Amino acid sequence: MFDLPIKSVMERKKFIAVPPDKTVSQTAYLMAHKNAGAVLVTEDDRLVGIFTERDLVFRVVAAGLDPAQTPVRSVMTAAPVSLDATQSYGHALVVMQKHGFRHVPVLENGHPIGIVSSRNAMDPDLDEFVSETRRREHYQ
Repeated sequence: MFDLPIKSVMERKKFIAVPPDKTVSQTAYLMAHKNAGAVLVTEDDRLVGIFTERDLVFRVVAAGLDPAQTPVRSVMTAAPVSLDATQSYGHALVVMQKHGFRHVPVLENGHPIGIVSSRNAMDPDLDEFVSETRRREHYQ
């Protein structure tokens, strides 16, 4: 998995992009509906920021801001570190660990195409663990 291109392991189905003027409340609704921990903030199909569930907690709720009145642009991480879709997933994990990120935008030809997350590294192992648990239950 370490050498696989990011494009092959990233979360495409949960990829959500919002404009910078979308409210935090509207964005949080989308995140909950799609079960996503982060959204990309885009303008003219260009990445301008990322907004995560941690931003919601620390920059909105803890700061006492009104989510219905606060635009995402004022609480997002502007100009986030991003990775090219052809880079290895191992490289993505190193970048996430180095910077303390859990989500990193993925770009192809300068345009956002998805998000890679630290959870992507756990999913295959968790699937194997669940399968082994079911196998053991079957034989008991």
